[in-house]
Amino acid sequence: MFNAAAIRRDWFSNVRADILAGIVVALALIPEAIGFSIIAGVDPRVGLYASVTIAIVIAFTGGRPGMISAATAAVAVVVVPLVRDHGVEYLFAATILMGVFQGMAAILRLNLLMQFVSRSVITGFVNALAILIFMAQLPQLIGVSWETYAMVIAGLAMIYLVPKVTTAIPSPLIAIIVLTALSIWLNAPVNTVSDMGELPEGLPFFAIPDVPLTWETLRIIAPYAATMAAVGLLESLLTAQIVDDMTHTNSDKRRESAGQGIANIVTAFFGGMGGCAMIGQSVINVTSGGRGRLSSLAAGATLLILLALLGPLVGQVPMPALVAIMIMVSIGTFSWNSIPNLTKHPWQSSVVMLSTVVTVVTTHNLALGVLAGVILSGVFFTHKVMTMFEVVRERDGDTAIYRAKGQIFFASVDRFQDALGPESSQPDPADHVIIDVSKAHFWDISGIGALDKAVERMRRNGRSVQVRGLNRASTDLFDKFALTDKTGVEIGLAPHP
Repeated sequence: MFNAAAIRRDWFSNVRADILAGIVVALALIPEAIGFSIIAGVDPRVGLYASVTIAIVIAFTGGRPGMISAATAAVAVVVVPLVRDHGVEYLFAATILMGVFQGMAAILRLNLLMQFVSRSVITGFVNALAILIFMAQLPQLIGVSWETYAMVIAGLAMIYLVPKVTTAIPSPLIAIIVLTALSIWLNAPVNTVSDMGELPEGLPFFAIPDVPLTWETLRIIAPYAATMAAVGLLESLLTAQIVDDMTHTNSDKRRESAGQGIANIVTAFFGGMGGCAMIGQSVINVTSGGRGRLSSLAAGATLLILLALLGPLVGQVPMPALVAIMIMVSIGTFSWNSIPNLTKHPWQSSVVMLSTVVTVVTTHNLALGVLAGVILSGVFFTHKVMTMFEVVRERDGDTAIYRAKGQIFFASVDRFQDALGPESSQPDPADHVIIDVSKAHFWDISGIGALDKAVERMRRNGRSVQVRGLNRASTDLFDKFALTDKTGVEIGLAPHP
């Protein structure tokens, strides 16, 4: 069922800015798509056609308007062995299966796993990508003519100064037009887009991957497809979160997961490699004024027109112009306030952020960096919850009362058992023991097992033991998994803390 208001908002509320931003993005996609094709070991057409089809399809199917998806390095590095050992047709087949896996992930709502990615990990992810984007420009800045540096400086000047005069046309587009005209007029000795690789002639066409439909083929492509799907979804969902923050809007992460799957299936049938969201181009789009789905459609359509009709002219675009834009993206992407926050935020958050940055930059693997950050976040969180726990012993006549407070789970059971040590070892041992857990909560069978052992040990030593104040959730675990005699256990007297 179509929502007319949503269609107007996503497609027609920002038409002029979306189209102009899409044009800028299209020009910025060309050298990167060629570079990613080289990384994967395939013809430049594979990356360029992927950028066309993914950008167009995701405009309709994605869950984050204004986000740009195309061929990416994160996916390209995964398929290098597949292309080397089996050829490009197997890459297309793996890309189709990648899309199927991403569709399954949407059905299973795996996008909800993003709830376990902390803000520190996202900040580290953003900073690492900013560093990688800048590092990717270094080959265009080393061993080149002085004209290259002059053009980069001029491009950055236009990008940052033109908006102070007018915002009618995105400043990166002005920089590209002016520097291209200047480069052609002066015949400047600078690298151009055509130096990156041969641009394709003609349009992409529909074709079914030429691979045997056998279990052996599935065995070959499945591991690559699964990795491509996971990496693609991870980068896409993290980028969606970043664009959400930049635009102060929300996105449909489940729809984005399904949309990525559909886009990858389509691109494989049109001779493209797998892809996902691109933070660099998404930042270019947003900073150039792009907000709606039309910006992604404009980027893909413009790229298609450029390749089909204006290839020779596009090939003359100077790389310094695009390098200036990507440096702007790098500067705009980096979370600069994260530097002073290193001393203001809890040290655990800073360690998580820095670990994510270091892992991504050193391995060039986004998934590994995020995984390292998530694991560290989990360890620090577990330790924090574990330390928010105490047991206080009180004496009331011939009764010792142990009052437990906090969370009792696998990480805190040792401290719980130590605090409920043998009553006979106390300076004033009592014959009767009450374990009051009304301000505690048992989360797992490890916690129940610890309580079980403490009660059994005290009874074995001749003490009468009562457990008081188990809340309903803890009682369910106790009833199912406790082995000790449940006599004297009072349940349901305390709410969930």
